[in-house]
Amino acid sequence: MTDTAQKFTNLFRTGKIGNVTLANRAVVAPMTRTSATADGLVTDEMVGHYGAFARGGWGMVFTEATYTDKEYSQGYINQPGIADDEQARSWSGVVDVFRQHGVPVFMQLIHAGAVNQGNHWKDGSIAPSAIRPINEQIDRYNGSGPFQVPKEISKSEIRKTIMDFADAAMRAVDLGFHGVEIHGANGYLPDQFLTTYTNSRTDAYGGSLENRFRYHMELVSEVRARVPSEIPVGVRISQTKVNDLTYSWPGGAEDAAYVFSKLGEIDGLFIHIAAHLGCAPVFGTDRSLAGLARQHSGHVVIANGKLHDPEEAERVLAQEEADFVSIAKGALADPNWPQKILSGEPPIAFDPGMITPLATLSNTRSWRQAQAGP
Repeated sequence: MTDTAQKFTNLFRTGKIGNVTLANRAVVAPMTRTSATADGLVTDEMVGHYGAFARGGWGMVFTEATYTDKEYSQGYINQPGIADDEQARSWSGVVDVFRQHGVPVFMQLIHAGAVNQGNHWKDGSIAPSAIRPINEQIDRYNGSGPFQVPKEISKSEIRKTIMDFADAAMRAVDLGFHGVEIHGANGYLPDQFLTTYTNSRTDAYGGSLENRFRYHMELVSEVRARVPSEIPVGVRISQTKVNDLTYSWPGGAEDAAYVFSKLGEIDGLFIHIAAHLGCAPVFGTDRSLAGLARQHSGHVVIANGKLHDPEEAERVLAQEEADFVSIAKGALADPNWPQKILSGEPPIAFDPGMITPLATLSNTRSWRQAQAGP
């Protein structure tokens, strides 16, 4: 065993999410790259992008957020979808490259709700309440100016979105993805139900925390029931949003105990915590949000946030704040991050310009090196 391997014993030991075995605890986080075709089909460029991760030594890779219906769920122009069989088939090249390298790949599923960037050409948007999202759209994703005011989603539309998620999950499973994750975080539709200032409903989906979390529970339960038990199903949870990096759950530790205990009632689930400020203690406790998820749910937990520092990733795992760590900026900067860390070679450092969509990323040094492959 190398000195580096001894230093990062937790990071580089095998682990399991459900029945899926991961060679190590380092996971590529979902990252929107807006490099699909206009009608949501996967491109050859995207296959190459994921192929770099398949060769890079990761334990598992998440796809970017993939939309679930062709009416309201798309959040970004040139975002990939899996809303029908044609879009699903376009993912076959991605699945094949992971199969060739023996690396698990999970698909993340999304409904953007009111937070859609640059999609004013669509027939509006839907959300728990007819409340305009705060702040403005993100220009690098073709957004400009304020968000649209959404229409309030009806109960029949709530049920349809849930069934669309389940249908999309089954398309992913049938295609060969090893697991699926529901994007329940970062200000998208499920999180819009949970967040107090985006949900002013007075029915069973608004008001109390129990009601505001009802959509998450119905959605995750339906997908888990539809997907075969041997396929892992997960949900991503956060406090902050793509358009609001300051929001905190109003009930603090009590809200966390409720949310994660409720998710703990669903068998065969994993929880993926997004925390852009990292895995520091929250709500006056001695645990991070990921640690609270692990404590209250009893499920496998993936932590995300500033974990491209391998020493911080090792600490989070060693202190049992999480079972796995997902890495975004470090993976984007250097798709060979795990191999570099294991060999003692410094990975390519992250540059903010790398966040730009994949067409621009293809000109960066890390991308050219990754395309060459080890």
